[in-house]
Amino acid sequence: MSDKQNFEGHIVSNSKSTLEDEDDLIAALEDDDSASFVAFREKRIQQLHEEYNLAKARLSSGYGKFIEIKEEKVLMDLITSSINVVVHFAKDDFARCKIMDDHLITLATTHYNTRFVKICVENSPFLVMKMRVKILPCVLCWINGKVVDRIVGFEGLGCHEEIFTTRDLEIRLLATGVIPRSDYIRLKKGTIVADNPADEDLDDSE
Repeated sequence: MSDKQNFEGHIVSNSKSTLEDEDDLIAALEDDDSASFVAFREKRIQQLHEEYNLAKARLSSGYGKFIEIKEEKVLMDLITSSINVVVHFAKDDFARCKIMDDHLITLATTHYNTRFVKICVENSPFLVMKMRVKILPCVLCWINGKVVDRIVGFEGLGCHEEIFTTRDLEIRLLATGVIPRSDYIRLKKGTIVADNPADEDLDDSE
């Protein structure tokens, strides 16, 4: 099986799992006949339906996936038309770029309010020059068309220069706001960040 097939299978598997979890939760709420629970149940079911429909809509428009863009103009249009965008400037034959890709794939399938994309530097000469991309991997984060963070190599990720986890990258993106804080709160019990007891500072204050 090719890397592309593995990658596409990973996306489909994660997307189906998310939507199936929503179906199970909605079904459980619908089966509860407690009178005192009716008002809450109806409100929660409506909320879940809205979140479910939003997730489906976002999946169909490119969210929930880590996509390689081949044309610079397409990338520029995406940056200007989307609120939160994470762009990996890469070269396919760089091992460190492949490592960054793997982490971004995981985050893309978890956070539906942010677009995660990559472009090879050969296909983006204008942005590479304008954004002064000189060291790879280079990850730039845009919010409303403005750069809010730049990750050069693995700088600032993890405790060691050459080693970092998806959690480390997620925390960095949460701190810049390109992954909305609402994503962390919504997914707190299942997301990568929530599995780390040391990340209590990200929780809401009581």
